[in-house]
Amino acid sequence: MPQNVKTETSVPLKTVKQVALEDNVSEKTVRRAISAGLLEVLRVGPGGRLIRIHPAQHEAYRRRVKW
Repeated sequence: MPQNVKTETSVPLKTVKQVALEDNVSEKTVRRAISAGLLEVLRVGPGGRLIRIHPAQHEAYRRRVKW
């Protein structure tokens, strides 16, 4: 996530699976968007292995791809 975007602790972050279900696509499609730099994510947990998506970033992605 960019440095100038503040995250609120009260906003629940989404998982790859949740984003895929909301967009009616596969998890693989979401991971491809992440790899392509189209969807910004937060990496959390040990070694940053877990991926979480802020709802605002998900909305920005949906606007960019005209969902």
